[in-house]
Amino acid sequence: MRKESISKRDMKRFQLQAKSIIETLPFITEFYGKTIVIKYGGNAMIDEELKRAFALNVILLKYIGLNPVIVHGGGPQIGKMLKALNIESHFRQGYRVTDEATMDVVEMVLVGKVNKEIVNLINLNGGNAVGLSGKDGMLIKAEPKELSIEKKNAPPEIIDLGKVGEVKTVNTSLIESLAGEGFIPVIAPVGVDDNGVTYNINADSVAGAVASALNAKRLYLLTDVPGLLDADGELITHLDHKEAFGCIDNGVITGGMIPKIKCCIESVVSEVEKAAIIDGRVENCILLELFTKSGIGTEVVLAKEE
Repeated sequence: MRKESISKRDMKRFQLQAKSIIETLPFITEFYGKTIVIKYGGNAMIDEELKRAFALNVILLKYIGLNPVIVHGGGPQIGKMLKALNIESHFRQGYRVTDEATMDVVEMVLVGKVNKEIVNLINLNGGNAVGLSGKDGMLIKAEPKELSIEKKNAPPEIIDLGKVGEVKTVNTSLIESLAGEGFIPVIAPVGVDDNGVTYNINADSVAGAVASALNAKRLYLLTDVPGLLDADGELITHLDHKEAFGCIDNGVITGGMIPKIKCCIESVVSEVEKAAIIDGRVENCILLELFTKSGIGTEVVLAKEE
């Protein structure tokens, strides 16, 4: 059966599409076989169109030969469930104080609900995803998070955060095995210590630790802002890790952006080639950052030795 003839307008559109595909070839060649760790959170986890676009971006990366690994958050979902169960939630220095009851809810929401929703989303759109928590295969070994507040003319205040932890080690064998078999690992940021105690860990920190342990080519943190902004509100597109430290010291970086930038710094110091904070509210943000020369966020690299 003969195909219908293509109009000149459609031919022009198809030629532009073909040109766009060809333009990605150098990037595909560079990243083929490499690991890309993506921290998935913010509005990209809520808006239905952005959720599907995220899934398709990740699936495409896998099909063209990259190894995407996803670490997800779930703070708003946890807060909603705690409220429904009439469990009060307290924060200190941006961390949710996590007692036994709160930890049960955190694990239930992150591992049992959010993780499975992401896995299902990817699988329904043609991918092969497997959900993991830090307990699976002792994937994330954790230890209690130590936090203190410096006080003028007084000893520092030691803050008890309960079951809030930080990453001690990452067992990469399970992730590498799944990726090698064609699966996309989706990791919930829950860890366990040597005694089997479960800890709630910041998802950005887990993503950074996983990227470092896997010697990933890229680490991407999806947020609800364009990236790091300067004092005039303009996007800072590129920083080396020394410049990033300087931005923290001089107050350009404040609030919730500090732990994200620190996560990027730690990862590039641990031989991740580049880390970037990108706007998850932009459809296809991962492809735009990965397969265009300019990118769309703030990238952090290791400073060159003088």
